[in-house]
Amino acid sequence: MARLEVPVQLRWSDLDAYQHVNNAEMLRLLEEARISAFWSHPAGPDGQRPEALYPTAVLDAGPGAVVSTLIARQEIEYLKPLGYRRTPIVVETWLGHLGGASLDVCYEVRDEPSSSPTSTVYARATTTIVLVDATSGDPVRIGAAERDAWQPYVGEPIQHRRRGR
Repeated sequence: MARLEVPVQLRWSDLDAYQHVNNAEMLRLLEEARISAFWSHPAGPDGQRPEALYPTAVLDAGPGAVVSTLIARQEIEYLKPLGYRRTPIVVETWLGHLGGASLDVCYEVRDEPSSSPTSTVYARATTTIVLVDATSGDPVRIGAAERDAWQPYVGEPIQHRRRGR
């Protein structure tokens, strides 16, 4: 099973009064990584397309797209406060579940790539995404192209801790 490591730049405004990334901003960081990893984008000024970095970037995000997505659920476990840094954080992504019309994107928010012996995990999260028809909003089955691109990245889901059970 492969994982994608997506660099995401922090913004000064991501911090809260306690000088660490605010919990709501953590969702934005996950969103940035998810969009880079799974949505196709137009070529940049150098002609390079992000899909060259992320072979999973196969969803059409442009105007007139036939399929859209909805977030059905998000769960985050904060392991350590993440303070501001000038170098990008690394959001490691993989799929914990690939269903008929939905997928679970799993994340580990790190300060360095996981291959580094000093890499620290600051948060773990899971987002359930449902593919829907852009016009009707009805669920749409995951197509063969998406399934082929995503299958190598399906692995063990994150086992989130539960309280009070």
